[in-house]
Amino acid sequence: MLQTLPVRSHHLSGKLIPVEYAERLSVPLRWWAHATMLLISFFLVLAVVDALSGLVIACIVAAVGVCMAGALMQFGSARIEVADGELRAGRAHIPLALLGETTPLDPEAARRLAGVEADARAFLLLRPYLKRAVKVTVSDPADPTPYWLVATRHPQRLAKVLNSVSETTGGQ
Repeated sequence: MLQTLPVRSHHLSGKLIPVEYAERLSVPLRWWAHATMLLISFFLVLAVVDALSGLVIACIVAAVGVCMAGALMQFGSARIEVADGELRAGRAHIPLALLGETTPLDPEAARRLAGVEADARAFLLLRPYLKRAVKVTVSDPADPTPYWLVATRHPQRLAKVLNSVSETTGGQ
């Protein structure tokens, strides 16, 4: 199966840059369903109160709904991308040449590495709805961060891309 990699425009020069890996960590559909049910419950509670008019209730529920939608969209806005010689995870980025070995982690290994075996200096991009992750070793001696722990839906694919790019760029 041939997979077409996305292409994006560079924000400064406008030139097209091939993206070797791209993923958006959006919240699962069930979170949206739970938020909708919570909003309906909130509406029903307010509708029982006779002192409020229908317009006031509608405005309150609409405001709460907008806030919930904004929170879910913000929480799900993190992107993982390998492009233009960098790994980007959320707002953080690091040149691929400074990366060492990348290891895909199963749910148990990711939980341990984010918990009892964690290094306080590590960079973490974790989401509670994603149980699998990759551990990306940082090989830059000037960087105090020993590794990045990045939650992903496709740890094997991300690790394969990072390890192959690391080999071609001469990562240590």
